[in-house]
Amino acid sequence: MAENLIVLLVGKGAREHALAWKLSQAPSVKKVLVFPGNAGTEQGHPKVSNLETNFETTDYRQLAELATDIGVGLVVVGPDDAVVDGIEGFFKDVGIPCFAPTKQAAKLEGSKTFAKDFMAKYNIPTAAYQNFDDIESAKAYVQGVEHRVVIKADGLAAGKGVALPETKQEAFSELDSIMKVDGKFSAAGSSVVIEEFMEGDEISIPTFSDGKTFRSLPPGQDHKRVFEGNKRPNTGGMGVYSPVPFATQNVLDEIDKSVLQPTFDGLKKEGRPFVGFLFTGVMITAQGPKVIEYNVRFGDPETQSAMMLLSEDTDLATVLLACTSGTLSQANLSMRSGFACNVVIASQGYPGKYVTGVLITLQTCPDGVQVFHAGPFRDKDGRLRTGGGRVFSVAAWGSTLQEAVEAAYEGTKSVHFDGMFSRKDIASRCLLP
Repeated sequence: MAENLIVLLVGKGAREHALAWKLSQAPSVKKVLVFPGNAGTEQGHPKVSNLETNFETTDYRQLAELATDIGVGLVVVGPDDAVVDGIEGFFKDVGIPCFAPTKQAAKLEGSKTFAKDFMAKYNIPTAAYQNFDDIESAKAYVQGVEHRVVIKADGLAAGKGVALPETKQEAFSELDSIMKVDGKFSAAGSSVVIEEFMEGDEISIPTFSDGKTFRSLPPGQDHKRVFEGNKRPNTGGMGVYSPVPFATQNVLDEIDKSVLQPTFDGLKKEGRPFVGFLFTGVMITAQGPKVIEYNVRFGDPETQSAMMLLSEDTDLATVLLACTSGTLSQANLSMRSGFACNVVIASQGYPGKYVTGVLITLQTCPDGVQVFHAGPFRDKDGRLRTGGGRVFSVAAWGSTLQEAVEAAYEGTKSVHFDGMFSRKDIASRCLLP
């Protein structure tokens, strides 16, 4: 086991706060430096601090040089854009292990078109689809089909690039807003995937891979719609619980066999071996599990729940290092029994326009509950203020799902700011009325 390890954690959200929290518990870790970090990683744990620099957060070459100078032994990357932009290669060039897939493997998330064609090539079950880079052809296709469709921007869109129109007119409007030159997703929406709407239950499968073997954590169920009852619009995620009671071992075995194994095998065959964290959205349909999408990094808010479920004797840094060295099969990766729930607290108006700079009051939260910072910042007087749409993630563990959910909602009472809101029905479909 590595000792006195300095970890560089790239990112600034609640996901990164949760990762820093778990990494700081690892006996192998001396220090966790978060870049650029947030108000939560700025203080609160002696092993964790933010890395202050005088260069842009996207200047990965300078970041790699700085990491070399300060003796970083492991880099962990959170945000999708950094992974898709190929941040891993900059650290590879200076000889620092980086837990993130290569730019080539990250295309699985960076391009929905590539991902769907990849699934078709390797017979990985997914919804029927067509790719379009011309808006009129896309509209003609929608006009001609009888089934309901899902429209996905090809590139990264901060988790908001998927539209689920209920009528053809809504579909045309979505295509206009996504594909036009000044569309809401800019270049990410210059082409789209239009696929058949799938009925079923959606789950997320978080998986570690070292390029040779893979090991999955318990599945979670995210709540992507902003309002109770799954009312639109879509968000980056409003809450999650894990594990998912209806995802039986038979279902998970089938996902391993028909989805995960052929995905990793296919990437290896194409010279894109996957080393990192694959986060697969799967729909459990009447015909079996089908892939909704791939994410090639830790999910948010799913990671916050996953960190609550990792056992106390799991040294996360050692697991991540094992992935980078091809020795995942030898790493100790174990889970706590029970359940985890994570509730997102957001600013009024999210995912649309919202006000920032609102004063936040934080009180002590109950034992066993963690309040992870997503979007707050400190003003010149050191007071916490809102700085984003999703502001906090409140995560809790419980021996039962009911206990985990109740603990998370109890934890939300420790946060207050004007205009705050959260969904009140996280995990309700699996709880007794």
